[in-house]
Amino acid sequence: KRKILNQKYLRIIMFVLSCIFFVGGVSYGIKKLSLQEVYAAYVKDSPYIKDNYVSPRDVKMSFPAKKRNLIHIYLESMENSYMSKDLGGYMNTNLMPELTALSKEGIHFSESDKFGGPYQTYGSGWSVASMVNMSTGLPLKIPMGGNSYGKSGTFLPGAVAIGDILKAQGYNQTVMFGAYAGFGGLDTFFTTHGNFNIFDFQAAKDKKLIPQDYNVWWGFEDDKLYEFAKNEITRLSKEGKPFNFTMETADTHFPDGYLSKHAKKKYDSHYANVIAYSTKETVKFVKWIQKQPFYKDTTVVITGDHLSMDKKFFKDFDKSYHRTIYNLILNSAVTTDNTKYRKFSPVDMYPTILASMGVQIQGDRLGLGTNLFSDKKTLIERDGLKTVEEGFGTKSNYFNNTFISEKMNSNFNNTLVTERKK
Repeated sequence: KRKILNQKYLRIIMFVLSCIFFVGGVSYGIKKLSLQEVYAAYVKDSPYIKDNYVSPRDVKMSFPAKKRNLIHIYLESMENSYMSKDLGGYMNTNLMPELTALSKEGIHFSESDKFGGPYQTYGSGWSVASMVNMSTGLPLKIPMGGNSYGKSGTFLPGAVAIGDILKAQGYNQTVMFGAYAGFGGLDTFFTTHGNFNIFDFQAAKDKKLIPQDYNVWWGFEDDKLYEFAKNEITRLSKEGKPFNFTMETADTHFPDGYLSKHAKKKYDSHYANVIAYSTKETVKFVKWIQKQPFYKDTTVVITGDHLSMDKKFFKDFDKSYHRTIYNLILNSAVTTDNTKYRKFSPVDMYPTILASMGVQIQGDRLGLGTNLFSDKKTLIERDGLKTVEEGFGTKSNYFNNTFISEKMNSNFNNTLVTERKK
């Protein structure tokens, strides 16, 4: 037995090696595991949301004497990249010519001089989150998995959604999905923020509209969704009250989407065929709406919910290409020429949708959003995308205490909201 190192030198060497591994591990973690973002999301406290949130409870809003109906169609994973390059898309051939043509009839906002849309900011990148963004003017910052929230019976109880505002104005409201509304807590969100009638996969079975053992894609396919939607909208239009109808398609969901048996296979890509058929059917549905007697008093909003998560379809895209979410407002009560070069995010759709219904909003800001029909700058235009991303993504005690805490009450009864005389 030979002594190569005594205990003293061995301890020194081990201490040095430990320090090297520690520093290296932390450096790797910061770079590869985004530990700075984890720290910002769970430890650091940012005042950004508190400083920029405009509470609907404190804002004067004025509805027209003849209240307009609202139909909001969320199109799953619908991007402008599906258009041809000359229009601002990424395709050699425009995959959605019918939807492109329909856009000429309404207003669509873009960050460029071509087709474009909002930046997908923190807390808006999946279906539930996008609905929260556009309905409440808030990013979805929740202390658990994005689709596990709402099981306790509350969903951002301190927030004020479009559904809350319209409920207080006497609207009848329905939301429709081809899947289970319980996924992601959407049933909780819509029942606690507007007392919506929920029409989902289970409701379709309960009403015997589909067999009990029926199961296509996420529940039932969009071909059936549009037919059910026509019936429900017709029912709402005959109730003698203004109505708010919200729906979300699903056939274009990743991976690769669901291709209807009625679809033509014009392209080599399965997903391209899904997109082409889905958008064509959307336009057919909108054309039906436009022929109905209630349309003259109805604003129709069509938005993609978020950027597509399909990996295979986008694997060869140039990383520098800026993908944006589709948006269109038809039969708006107001108009603007300031639609191009607008840098905005999904939260800006919150006051913009209300404004498109003829609602006048004092200050043109609501939640974290800015009315795009106004001359006011959005947060991104004022502060820059990086600042907004950090502000939305960093932990906010104000957000947790004001919107998430179950001690908060979601009831909305703003006496400042009035009705204009004819």
